[in-house]
Amino acid sequence: MAKLNPLSLQMQITRMFEQGQSFFANTKVQDWLKERGKNPAEYDIKFHKKPAPPGSTAVMVVEIELKRKDGQPVDPWLQEQANLQT
Repeated sequence: MAKLNPLSLQMQITRMFEQGQSFFANTKVQDWLKERGKNPAEYDIKFHKKPAPPGSTAVMVVEIELKRKDGQPVDPWLQEQANLQT
């Protein structure tokens, strides 16, 4: 069973970038994919720094882009969950 973490994946990745630990962000997303029954080897993972939405206390957020290596579209639900803000 997956661990319950109150922070969304996007929030965790954003914190990693803020703390200078972006080197580990790829592994974090791969683990997240495994927890959802996906094979991380089937995905390319990219990160995009963007300004935080208005009203947010954060300065920036890191958007996670998932792309399948076989050219098939990524499940929209999976992509949405990767960037869910809580």
